This record gives sequence, C-alpha cells and structure tokens, in this order.
Amino acid sequence: MKESPAFYEAPESRLAALQDHQAMPCFWLRLMLDFARQIETQSAKMHSTFNTGQHRAQKMKFPYGISDFDLLITEQYHYVDRTGHIPLLEEAGKQQLFLRPRRFGKSLLLSMLENYYDLNKAERFEKLFGNLAIGRNPTAEHNRYFVLKWDFSGVSPEGDSQEIKQNLYRYLNDRISAFADYYQGTLAGAIQIDSQDALSSFRSLLAAVRQTGHPLYLLIDEYDNFANELMMGHRAAEESRYQALLSGEGVMKALFKTVKMAAGEGVVRRVFITGVSPVAMSDLTSAYNVAENIYLLPQFNGLCGFREEEIDEILSGIAKECALSESQASEALATMRTFYDGYRFSEGIEERVYNPTLALYFLKAFHRDCRYPREILDSNLAMDRGKMHYIARLAEGRRLIFGALEEVEPVTILKLADRFGVEDMLHARKDTGFVASLLYYFGILTFGGVTPFGRSILRIP
Repeated sequence: MKESPAFYEAPESRLAALQDHQAMPCFWLRLMLDFARQIETQSAKMHSTFNTGQHRAQKMKFPYGISDFDLLITEQYHYVDRTGHIPLLEEAGKQQLFLRPRRFGKSLLLSMLENYYDLNKAERFEKLFGNLAIGRNPTAEHNRYFVLKWDFSGVSPEGDSQEIKQNLYRYLNDRISAFADYYQGTLAGAIQIDSQDALSSFRSLLAAVRQTGHPLYLLIDEYDNFANELMMGHRAAEESRYQALLSGEGVMKALFKTVKMAAGEGVVRRVFITGVSPVAMSDLTSAYNVAENIYLLPQFNGLCGFREEEIDEILSGIAKECALSESQASEALATMRTFYDGYRFSEGIEERVYNPTLALYFLKAFHRDCRYPREILDSNLAMDRGKMHYIARLAEGRRLIFGALEEVEPVTILKLADRFGVEDMLHARKDTGFVASLLYYFGILTFGGVTPFGRSILRIP
C-alpha cells in the first residue's frame, strides 16, 4: 500500500497533533494513526541502510526552501533547469492560471520569470541565464518588461472584512512603493501612493508605466490564499468575510477588474497567476474572466517538479562523493520512487514527476550524511489542519481516500471540476466528482489513466 505525501508529518509530531483532533471521525483517526506507525517503522529501517559513506567536504548545494532564483544561481545552488519552458509559456497566452499542490516549486518558477523579463536585469542576463537552456536561445521578450509581483500569502486574513481590506491595501502599497524605488531611474513620472486606497496607487503605477512605452508583467503568487485561509474553517463569520472580499464590489474583485482593464489597454502585457485550486478564480469570474488555464496541458506537466532521470543523475553524483556503490544509488532511487514519485498533471502524458520539496529534503540530507534521513517524509509538507478538518467532514472524501489507498476500486470521474466557488465548497452537494477534484488539487490524488469508457482515473501519488 502506498501513502500520499500530502498526509505526512514527522511521526512524533503527527501523533501528538492527531490527539487534538477531537472532532475527527474515529475512522479518520484510525487511518491517520496507521499511517504514522507504518512510516515510523519504515523510516527507522531505512536510516540504517547506509552508514559507511565517508564524511567529506560538500560540493553540491541543494536549494531546499529557497525560492529566490537570483540567489540560487549566484550562490551556485543546484538548479533543475525549467527555462526551456519559457517559449512554450509565451506561446500559450498572455494571461495564465497555473495550479499545483502546495510546496511544489511555484514561487521559484515565478522568481525565474521575474528575473528573465525584468528590464533592470538586462546587464545580468548572461550571469543568470547564460548556462541555462533559455540563455542559449532566448526569446525576443527577455528583459523587456517592468515586473510587479504580488504574493497573497503575505496578506493576513485575520480580522473582519474591513481589517482584511486594510491588510491587503497595506501590502499592495508596500509592493507598489518598492516597485517605484526599484524602477525610479526608468519611470517617467512619480507614482502616487494613496494610503487609504491601494487601487488608486495601482492606477497611478499603471499611468507611470504607460508613459515609458514599456509593458508591465504582473506575477501573482498564491492568488487563492484568502479562500484557503478563510473557508476551510467553515464558520459563518469566515464565510461572510470571504464574500465581502470576492462578491459584488469586494476589494479582490475590484482589484482583478482593474488588472483586466489594464490588460485590455495594453499596459499590463502579461499576467501569470499561481495557486492551489480554482475556487477563488471561480468567484472572480465576472471581474476577471480572461485567464487561460494551462495547468492541465501536457507540455507543462513537468514545469514544476523533478523528472526521474534528473533525480537519478543527482543521486549518482552523491554516491560518488560519498564513496557509495551504484547499487546503493539505485536503491536510493527506488526509495524515492516509492515515497515521492507519482504526480501526473495531465491525462495526455505518462511522465510522472517528483514533488520538489520532498525530493530536495531527501537529497540534501542524503548528500550531507551519506545516508537516508531518519524521517523519510518532510514534516514541513504536512497538510494543514484546516484542510484536514474540511476533508474529514466529507463522508465521500473519506470513502474515496480509503478506496484509493486499498486499491480496491479505482476512483473515476467524468471530468476534473475546474469551476467551483465558495458556495460549492460550503453548501452544494459533495458528489464523487467534486470531492475527487478537490482532493486532486490538494495533491492527495493525481491522474492515473483513463478507463475504456473515457472516465478519468485518480489515484494516490
């Protein structure tokens, strides 16, 4: 039986956390506790597998937890090159939505795009990209844009709707001020910061950019952070706060409406948005109905994540540094395949990808100690309590996960749901298609093929 990485923490911390989940059904608790015992046993066994490697000066540097592309390249961390996808992204559309489970490398992807298109970094292009695929064959648009990046995980969802609005405005104004300082030598006019209305500040930024003749590239990370933070608790107050942000003339809707208008005028030339699920985008549709969903396209299956041949190459290098045999490197690959491999984000491709956070966690520890980490599964990737409680309340969710784990009956759906909002999550009937789709976006299920009748098969990664 193969478990999903989305469920794991270090066994000790998970067992303690589970004791606090009084509201969870007994079935769910038994299932999670069983996972904990299995992983604790397996981890202890594997920790002692390699203990003969000689301690040596480290050569490879693994960027675990690093999402700053400039830092990663200049300090010579190991980078799995994804710059070859840039021409494909340019061809795929001007405004794009890209979804992946949490901790799957989305922020590093945005940082790479930021460095590639930033007009202020033209003189550093060779330093940053010269040894990468795109550096050998760059597109015409490199270093042609002002780049503005928003990360909505940096906005606190605490407080009532007015306080959240102020938190958002404060964050946006900070980013706009930083933009003005960074590009002050290129901007033709001053950007006026309105402390009471960040949308006014954003319009001033757009006006200043328009005068230069250069377009703006807008990057938005974790666009659905409000949905994830506010809705998983399923309390009436949280629902009302969410509705105030995204319904009617809510501040998020007004913000995305401004982005859409600026894109229509040509000031905002490109928009790239990342998140975990389409829930917030569904609620934003009337204000921002121009984003193209690229997250299921086969050419972007491996845009984030590691391919097996890339992992194999890294393990071979580690084995040489640790004076380990080829068979030991192969055994390490088999272990990683068991625990980390298995994500497919498009039905039209057979290639499976490794979760990059899990892979880097293992590789960094293996390289440092010349043996497996004691805890095979990274506790930093444990599913947060809000999602656990939400799924635990769904009878269909428990049934689907249990069935997928036991491989008794495959989980099949007619089509992956890509348009569901907060009303669907909280009040609509949770049929198999809806729940299975939600589990897919959370990273608990992934594509596993197609039935003879054309239904999508979902399985545990």
